[in-house]
Parts: sequence; C-alpha cells; structure tokens
Amino acid sequence: MVISISYASHGRTNTARDLFAADPGRTPALTVESQEIHADFSKQRIDRAVLADLIALLGQTPFAARRAAMFAGEHINTTEDRAVLHVALRAPRHEVMRTDGLDVVPQVHAVLDRMGAFAERIRNGEWKGFTGKRIRNIVNIGIGGSDLGPAMANDALRDFAQQDLQFRFVSNVDPGDFAWKTAGLDPAETLFIVASKTFTTQETMTNARTARAWSLAAFGGDEKSVARHFVAVSTAADLVTQFGIDPANMFIFWDWVGGRYSMDSAIGLATMIAIGAPAFAEMLAGFHEMDRHFLEAPAERNLPVLLGLMQVWNTDFLGFESHAVLPYCQHLTRFAAYLQQLEMESNGKRVQLDGTPVNWHTCPVIWGEPGTNGQHAFYQMLHQGNITVPADFIAFAEPNVDSLGMHDMLLANAFAQTRVMGFGQTAEELRAQGTPEALIEPKVMPGNRPTTFIMCRKRTPRSLGQLVALYEHSTFTAGAIWNVNSFDQWGVELGKKVASTLLPMLTGPATPAPDPSTASLVHRYRQWRNR
Repeated sequence: MVISISYASHGRTNTARDLFAADPGRTPALTVESQEIHADFSKQRIDRAVLADLIALLGQTPFAARRAAMFAGEHINTTEDRAVLHVALRAPRHEVMRTDGLDVVPQVHAVLDRMGAFAERIRNGEWKGFTGKRIRNIVNIGIGGSDLGPAMANDALRDFAQQDLQFRFVSNVDPGDFAWKTAGLDPAETLFIVASKTFTTQETMTNARTARAWSLAAFGGDEKSVARHFVAVSTAADLVTQFGIDPANMFIFWDWVGGRYSMDSAIGLATMIAIGAPAFAEMLAGFHEMDRHFLEAPAERNLPVLLGLMQVWNTDFLGFESHAVLPYCQHLTRFAAYLQQLEMESNGKRVQLDGTPVNWHTCPVIWGEPGTNGQHAFYQMLHQGNITVPADFIAFAEPNVDSLGMHDMLLANAFAQTRVMGFGQTAEELRAQGTPEALIEPKVMPGNRPTTFIMCRKRTPRSLGQLVALYEHSTFTAGAIWNVNSFDQWGVELGKKVASTLLPMLTGPATPAPDPSTASLVHRYRQWRNR
C-alpha cells in the first residue's frame, strides 16, 4: 500500500476542531445516504484530500476485479477453491447468478419456499410433536455462523416475532449452556434445529446428541420421536438420516456460502419461523438493495466502500488496533459479537493472496456493547484514556416503541457521545464555565476520537438486511485493500484439530502431552477429576 506519509501525519496531528474550521462544508461532503441509511463520516480524521487519496489507493488494488468476480460466481476463495456467492442468497427470483456454469437462484428460492412452508406449519400449529402437542419452543443448535447470525437476527427482530413461540440458541460445548437453554422447556413442545453443513461439527454434534438424549428420555426412548422434534440444516443426508431426522426436513445450503455469511440462507430457519416468510423476504430485499448499491454506486458515495476505507485508514495509517461498535438499540445487543466473527475471521490473516507475508495490520479488534449501558462502563476510557479507539455508532431515527420520550433521550445521548468524542472539552472552556483550577486537567476531554455515525430510519427486517450487508461489503473492501483471502479460516480449523488430539488425554489412559505447559494442565485436570 502506498500513500503519502504527509497524509498519515496529517491525520495524527490535525484535530477534529481544526478539520471543521478548515472546511465548514465537510459534513455534507462526508455524509452519504442510501436505502434509508444515513452515514456521517465527518468526525473521522480525514479531509477531502485524504479521502481522494484513499479512493485512489482502492483503485490500485484488486478490489474492483475481485468484486466483479464475486458477483460473477468465480472461485475467489482460492485456498478452498470455492465461489463466494452469498449475494445469490438474496437475489430476486428473476435474476440469474451463476457459478460453475449453473444458475443458482432457482435452487436458492426452492429452499426458501420449503423453509417458508415449514415455518408456517410451526407458526400455525399444524406441525405437532410426538405426543400431539403443538411446538412452542425452538432451540437452534449451531456454532459460529450457524449461531451468531440467527441469534443476532432473532434479538434484533424480537418484536416482529410470533409471541407465542420462544427461541433459544445453544452453541457452546460447555454443558452448562445446553442445561441453561433447555431449563423449563417441555420436550413435547420443543423442536431442535441442528445446523451443521457436514453434520460433523464437533461442538454442534455434541450438543445435538445431548439434545437427542434429553428429548428421548421424555418419550421413553422411542426413537420415532426424533423425527418430530429435530430438523437439520445440512448437506449430509446420510448422517442426518442416521441421526433419526427425516431427510424431508433437511434444509440445504451450499459450499459457496461461508458460515459467517449464511444468516440469510437455511441457517436463518429459526429467524424465518420467528418472523414469518414475508418478513424474512423483506430482510432479503434489504440485503439485495445494499448489494446493488455496493456494486453500482461510485466509490465516493458508496457506503460499504467508505466504511471499509475508514477501517484501513484508522488501522494502517493512524495505527489504531481496536474498533468499537456501539449500537444505540438494545435489540442489537448481539450485533458487535456478530461483527467480531464477520470481520476478525474474514480479515485476521497473516499472508496475502499469493501466500507471501502481510507487512501491515489486517484487522482491528472488534468489540462493543449497546448504549447507553456502555456509557456507564467503558466510555470513560474512550473519552479520556490514552488509547484511541475509533467507533461506529448505530441508531434508528423512528422508534418501534416509545414511552415518555425515551427514544429522544436515547438519541440525544448517542449524538452527544459522538460530539464529545470528536470535539472534547478544552481547559479554556472549563475555565470560562468557572471550573475550579484543581479540576481543570481531570475534566479536560481531548476529543479527536474518530467516529462514524450510522443512522437508519427505523428498525425493520429490511433495514437489518441493509445493515448486515453494509458490514459484509465493508469487510470485503478492507480485505481487498489488504490483499488477503477474506473467506477462509484455517486458524479455526487448527484449534479444532488439536482439541481432538487432546481429548483422549483428558478422558483415557494417561499419555504424554505435547508440551510441558499443556502436560501440567492436563495433569492437574486429571487430578481434580480423579482420573
């Protein structure tokens, strides 16, 4: 990556106050609106010249070619020799999207139609459990993208869900997770969705077998009950059948759908059951609208492109290694966790596309919590700590529910926080307010903390689709500039492989562990478990 060092230095030394004073028109110039998303980048440490250089930098990378190749269904996931075609999951029926010569859109809609029919049977009570009771509890068993996406969406759209159904999500192999999530549920009214493409994912299948035993115990061990209380999101029909699930109740997705990009595929079955097929279609429409914007809008007015450029600027040129996502909406309580996987699993890479080492940072640490709770936790560090953390603020202008003007108070807090992060509070301003001299320095707010404010008109299935696609494509943009494969995750695979070799050392005869530290931990564990 090549950019004038003077611009990077400029971003470190010029304050937000300087930038606004030098260019009174920077807010309209650095604000973009599309699909009822209003994004204000003017409190970032850039000026128009820097933005022009960042766009020029983008033009020197394989970004445009890789974007076109993704939408064309080419195998841009080179290490796994796969297409990356999650955009086909939300393509309208009339569109044609091909990979390996096959138009995949009819397949996508065939699965969506089957999902819709099944979801309606659950929602209207037609689907009965083994004893004839109506299903009232849906437990999704997955991990990673098979959990984070639907869990986040179900929280985000909870007030759009059918209220006589409840949804729980089991992911952690910690036995306490399953016990907690099934506490108080009647097995006769409970349906499990087992989400694993291969039906071999260690954590998911361990929880699925636990769920199977829990369910069978309520029905006297009658294995015919499994088919009434379990469905699968998978492609492994033989393993699904061996488990006891009717293959007619298996919903597929494809190798060209990465797990962290799959919440709008059959992985979203729990979401569709919750909100219904028409609302799920609205969410897909929101995804598709952002896909078209990303593909067609010029870079300087392209929301995902600009969001990705801000991350590259803050990470590589200003040296900030952390990034906060701060939704002023309690329904987005899992959104930061969802983005952690989306961004850090996608771009947390050490080699470029050609296998040579990356010599620049490729992904900040993503974290965050909803406001205003965060204001009484970590905002002190954001305002006055000596580590600068860029942040995205996310809010919705129209409330879905309001009481005593609470939504106005919520948004006033959001606007206030970005103002203080941007402009701070000087010693001179404090003295003018009559602040005692001994309190001047403790109360000074340096400001100059970079923020982007993303405001959607209203929280709906459609706007959630737009918002998720915005971050999907900003992740793609940053990954293209960093020249990494944003669609593999070999680091995840190695950890699971090593865990499978260590498990027998914990449960079987004592055998040597691979290193002294691990040996010590295994020894103490076995002692405390009397093994």
